Amino acid sequence: MDVPQLLLVGLVLLLGVLGVLVPGVPGTLLVWAGVLWWAMHERTAPAWSLLVSATALLLVVQVVKWQLPPRRLRGVGVTRRMAVYAGTGALLGFVLVPVLGAVPGFMGGIYLCERHRLGTHGEAVTSLRAVMRAVGTSVLVELFACLLVMGAWLGVVVAGG
Repeated sequence: MDVPQLLLVGLVLLLGVLGVLVPGVPGTLLVWAGVLWWAMHERTAPAWSLLVSATALLLVVQVVKWQLPPRRLRGVGVTRRMAVYAGTGALLGFVLVPVLGAVPGFMGGIYLCERHRLGTHGEAVTSLRAVMRAVGTSVLVELFACLLVMGAWLGVVVAGG
């Protein structure tokens, strides 16, 4: 696969990861479709292995999400700005501390958004707890899985090229 196509696959994966944070956007499906597109063009053992692994992981994540409590967005004041902060924090955390940094980055983004909005540390922490109870767990599980697939894809591309 040539460089422009790899960049397009990377863009689809990135849009999928960002789509996880937007209600109604099939972020997980976009991530899976990007890996499928890449694997269909590559046709190598590592590409097929990644596709199978990503499929299994993303299916398990859907089952886990279904088992988690339902989202109560309006009651805790989740905004688009908060989603942007949380997603940016998760992505930065994932890059700075590979894989494991996504969780504290996600929570740090929410805290930072609420600190700017509310002004005090105590109120921001209280709001962070409420958000994590309402939506954080299910979004975080899906976001973490999509970031893991994206990171694995990047690792295979770099190692193979």
